[in-house]
Amino acid sequence: MEGILPLFKPAGMTSHDCVFKLRKLLKTKKVGHTGTLDPNVTGVLPICVGKATKIAEYITDAGKAYEGEVTLGFTTTTEDASGEKVEEKTVDRLIARQEIEKILQSLVGEIQQTPPMYSAVKVNGKKLYEYARKGIEVERPTRKVTIYSMELLEERTAFEGEQVSFKFRVLCSKGTYIRTLAVTIGEKLGYPAHMSSLVRIQAASFSLADCFTFEQLEEMEKESKLETALFPLETGISYLPKNRINDKVAEKVKNGALLQIPKELEGEEGPIVVETEDGKALAIYRAHPTKNGMMKPDKVLRNEQ
Repeated sequence: MEGILPLFKPAGMTSHDCVFKLRKLLKTKKVGHTGTLDPNVTGVLPICVGKATKIAEYITDAGKAYEGEVTLGFTTTTEDASGEKVEEKTVDRLIARQEIEKILQSLVGEIQQTPPMYSAVKVNGKKLYEYARKGIEVERPTRKVTIYSMELLEERTAFEGEQVSFKFRVLCSKGTYIRTLAVTIGEKLGYPAHMSSLVRIQAASFSLADCFTFEQLEEMEKESKLETALFPLETGISYLPKNRINDKVAEKVKNGALLQIPKELEGEEGPIVVETEDGKALAIYRAHPTKNGMMKPDKVLRNEQ
């Protein structure tokens, strides 16, 4: 069994829980997820099966899209609805739609984020949430992430009440913490805030429309149709630039040969998919660090002769 299974991750399960359950369902150990989703977050979680586990990192590195909700009025220890209240402040004014939209637009581009204490980022070999559970505060590494677009998903022209909630859509790079983004939006509006709900609507080439629930997969398993839920390995890397080669060069690629960067891809650092004339991905290449105009294999995906 080989391919990518776009799972609709339910609330209450970790990404690892999903992998564990799918290993039993698919009757194979070669199953891996493509980036952690918090237990209370639902949505698109591409799962790599068999040989497709080789491309998990490239799906993880791709952009993601989310629909989330910010609630103004209080912050929590976890920056989302699952944590304990930390700071409270009643929303004591009317907030105009234009003000929120302006703030969302101000966050588009490259921004600095400090991961929340309740996150899987490692510091000195330990995950931050392990420190947080023991009440230990440690210095967290600030990192750069990219917000490609942000959009307010509300039709209201004004927002008021002791607590104010509004939904937004964000397209961002890997490593972006949407709950931290929700807190930042609140700060810019002058109020403590948290992320009250979140759904991942896209990861790499997969959207919600592609996803299967565990209930659907269990039904398919009874009918011996589980393989029909798998997308080809190529779908997961369809967003990457391609270099199509002939059969003669394909044999060299399977053995890890260096290739010349084609004219149309000059300036591309990689990753670049090297594929056969019929569109089968053979390997992932990157620009050679020292040999100008050449690229070397990052990963050979298929080396059957």
